[in-house]
Amino acid sequence: MTMKTTAAVVEAQDGPFRLTEVTLDDPRPDEMIVRIAAVGMCHTDLAVRSGSTPFPLPAVLGHEGAGVVEAVGSRVGRFAPGDRVIMSFNSCGACAGCRAGRPVYCDHWVPLNLLGGARLDGSAPITRPSGPVHGHFFGQSSFASHVLVNQRSAIRAPDDIGLDVLAPLGCSVQTGVGAVLNVARPQPGSTLVVFGAGGVGLAAVMGAKLTAAARVVAVDINSSRLELARELGATHTVDSAEVDPAKAVLELTGGVGADYAIESSGRTAVLETAISSLAAAGTCVVVGAPPLGTTIPVDVPNLLGRGIRLLGTNQGDSDPQLFLPRLLDLHREGRLPFDRLIHRFPFEQINEAAAATLDGSVIKPVLVMPSSA
Repeated sequence: MTMKTTAAVVEAQDGPFRLTEVTLDDPRPDEMIVRIAAVGMCHTDLAVRSGSTPFPLPAVLGHEGAGVVEAVGSRVGRFAPGDRVIMSFNSCGACAGCRAGRPVYCDHWVPLNLLGGARLDGSAPITRPSGPVHGHFFGQSSFASHVLVNQRSAIRAPDDIGLDVLAPLGCSVQTGVGAVLNVARPQPGSTLVVFGAGGVGLAAVMGAKLTAAARVVAVDINSSRLELARELGATHTVDSAEVDPAKAVLELTGGVGADYAIESSGRTAVLETAISSLAAAGTCVVVGAPPLGTTIPVDVPNLLGRGIRLLGTNQGDSDPQLFLPRLLDLHREGRLPFDRLIHRFPFEQINEAAAATLDGSVIKPVLVMPSSA
């Protein structure tokens, strides 16, 4: 049977989140209903609201959900009602990318997670009396008290860690840590620079601390975030409001440059600086997402002559079913303290959480549902 639930709906570009009663469709055989306990807020959610990331409106956003399974479809075999789950992106499970263990590069990733606002067949998982509400955002639309998700989007959550702590794993934590461990893969004794000390950037700093890199450098304009970066594993910090970060990196490395750069801010000027900070044969991993259609000028002879590598990554190239449990083990050991990034808000204060995200006063807002209080 269909069920009614409360969701935070964005009606139009730059509009507020409005708590609205909506109806979830019946679960199909491979789908589940999950009661949300907590959900992280990401800059991508706000980029959709501002129009810089395309997604049809009105919509229910949210893509870092964690909760408890309430109902399952007839072909769901991995989960049962009462199971605790973390949610991440959706994938088809059948294409070449999925079969190769790279679900983030699923042939259907874009329509399953972005742009479409519906299932692949065009059917609406969320409706209200005035008509469909676009959902299925990153396979979730978890700014709601309940969500309809495919079982492939869910990862079993442990009982010993709060769901409010686990929620950011599904996007920002796996993206930042994965950009280092899965994509950059720094060699022993190397220098890795993280541009941007937001949620993803600080996750990258924590990921870099897990490696044998000799120097982990955090670059940002926010002094308090740079202080936190040091506590989380940065060996050096650079305040880019005070100094040229490319020159600072050259000084730190004796004029050689960085072996690896992680760009997490989504700003093209910062990306150009990240590339210019690299040593010969250096690698820049692009994580931050600027508005659709953004381009940068690339000095091709520099790439060719100095062997510079420019790599894009989505979700840190992770397979959440395998990667998230490993991150949880590291967290239990105290080696990945991503909970230090979290600031909790009641779900009804979602607009306050959005404002705090935009003004930089909060690194990782997590919305907590009333039933979890």
